[in-house]
Amino acid sequence: MCMNEYCRFEEQLAFHSAPSLLGIKCASLMSVRRNEFDVAASAEHFNRRASAKGLRVRELCGCPQRALLLVYNEARLAARLADPLCREVLRSNGYADDMTAEECICRLARRIGVNGDFPHEIGIFLDYPVEDVLGFIENKGANFKLCGYWKVYGDTVKAQRTFDNYNKCRRFLCNKLREGTDLCGALKIS
Repeated sequence: MCMNEYCRFEEQLAFHSAPSLLGIKCASLMSVRRNEFDVAASAEHFNRRASAKGLRVRELCGCPQRALLLVYNEARLAARLADPLCREVLRSNGYADDMTAEECICRLARRIGVNGDFPHEIGIFLDYPVEDVLGFIENKGANFKLCGYWKVYGDTVKAQRTFDNYNKCRRFLCNKLREGTDLCGALKIS
């Protein structure tokens, strides 16, 4: 793998997943073009370097042109998926109560694209407030109060604060990379 290619991969990670990489969000999604990166090699390289911090990149699905990646903090995601309110949403979408976080990710990956639909419980994985995930499902994506990183059906003030924090994370990490620091250096991963 070319280091230039990996640097571009890191730039994409920083832009799309900064809040998760910096620990204020359990997971993020990013879509990448396969002709820009060797997705498997780039993910493996990142996972090897970032495993000490519990960070992972995993391909959820893809086609010949693109790959959809889940970028997550293993411990934070496991805690989120164990939350009783989150478990209730997952249970209503066919996830068993005794499923591990890894098994939940595998089920999510299998559900993507089934019947041409996107599994709306993905909001649980992405740290969206449960009331907003349920609001999206119940309203079929309409009637939201605010739209930012997700569609908000509940507390707009708290959501806007979260959106602002996510933007600060993005600016911080992207600036570090522009200054010449690699992603692991910016995340203080040795």
